[in-house]
Amino acid sequence: MADADIDLLGVRLGSVTAPAGCGKTQLIASTLARCAEDKPVLVLTHTNAGVAALRGRLDRLGISAKRYRLSTIDGWSMRLIATFPARSGVDPDALMLRDPRRDYPAIRDAAHALLESGHVNDVLVATYSRIIVDEYQDCSVPQHFIVGYASTVLPTCVLGDPLQTIFDFKGVAMPDWDKDVRAHFPEIGVLSEPWRWIRAGTEHLGHWLLDVRGKLLRQEAIDLRDAPAEVTWVHLDGTDDEKLRLAAARTNGSTADDKVLVIGYSTKPALQQDFARRTPGAQAIEAVDLKDLIHFAGRLNLHHADALDIVAHFAQSVMSNVGAADYIRRVDSLRRGTARLAASAAERAGLNFIAAPSYGGVADVLVEIGKTPGVIAYRSGMLRACLKALQLSHASGGAVSFHDAAINVREQSRLLGRSLPKRAIGSNLLLKGLEGEVAVILDADELDARHLYVSMTRGSKSLVICSKSQVLNPYAN
Repeated sequence: MADADIDLLGVRLGSVTAPAGCGKTQLIASTLARCAEDKPVLVLTHTNAGVAALRGRLDRLGISAKRYRLSTIDGWSMRLIATFPARSGVDPDALMLRDPRRDYPAIRDAAHALLESGHVNDVLVATYSRIIVDEYQDCSVPQHFIVGYASTVLPTCVLGDPLQTIFDFKGVAMPDWDKDVRAHFPEIGVLSEPWRWIRAGTEHLGHWLLDVRGKLLRQEAIDLRDAPAEVTWVHLDGTDDEKLRLAAARTNGSTADDKVLVIGYSTKPALQQDFARRTPGAQAIEAVDLKDLIHFAGRLNLHHADALDIVAHFAQSVMSNVGAADYIRRVDSLRRGTARLAASAAERAGLNFIAAPSYGGVADVLVEIGKTPGVIAYRSGMLRACLKALQLSHASGGAVSFHDAAINVREQSRLLGRSLPKRAIGSNLLLKGLEGEVAVILDADELDARHLYVSMTRGSKSLVICSKSQVLNPYAN
């Protein structure tokens, strides 16, 4: 079936297999634009960042927000059971998400049971015209059950790609695409036009990547000697691989506006950050849990003797050319009156903080260190979140602790999603769903088939692959 013939409005239950960059969002948008029902379409996806990204795309395509209600599956489940607390039997404390590892499973189980009971069927029919679920390959089995029972009441179509299933949730089973997903939602089509690359003027690269996808599904090796000119291979021969990777990470696009995504070291965030520190103009993409900020906020006690030391080491972890130990020594010598050189602005901020500790003073120290010549923030997202939390705590006059403010900022950032810098460095998990003109894969030999495919499809104009061999065989790892 041609892409143009796939009609989500024409089926009661259905699934669409959507390879990367083949117009999935456009299909959702055109479906919403054509839907003539008075009631909105319920559009579900998995993460708050995904909701923000999809809403942004729909806004840019001119789709009226009146035509749809957009939410995560978990967010919609929470609203559903909160509306019917007695029938769902959920513990109200679970909705507070004080313990997400315990509360989310309880919320999913309650939503599943409520939908299975049929008690809210009339409400669903009166509220929505149909359901569309994006990124269905990321559904867990409990979420699959939630969508499955909702689909007994409302026409439902799901879209996804089993080869892009790279999220592994510990202890949570994932449905099999053929045995579970397509068994309940019969396939109505496979998207086959590489629109991302067509729009970029590299249609042949897009078709080659679709061919790569087919080979990976058949468990065949990928021979980069057959790749188009837009693909560059960097041979990691073991002599100076880090130098070669750093040079690859500095690859530029064909225009000044082109965005470069550098992908690597999925299980080693410290290495990603180190690459960002050593790559001019690069920014490390942060995980949504902002773990380092939460840890910093939990450790910092304004009235402990080591408070400035903790602040300086945090500054060193997010900005290049910051020597925390040297900074502390200088501030100490200035405080004791033994320093020969006058204090810099950053050092004066440190002295002020020691004299009158406050969260505003912590912010001043970080800001002034950032203004120091030669200092560059390579984890700007982490630094911005920290300054926002400090400002929130300081403005509250102590009513909101720095730790609580950091948690609030973290939850806000989940809702807003990520902005993409010109040169981003991160793992596949952090960069999935983001698009750039250039993609650089630092460790292609280490990736399984799914991670390799997701990595290879991040760039619309060019692709740089660092590996030991020109023949990639993820099934041999």
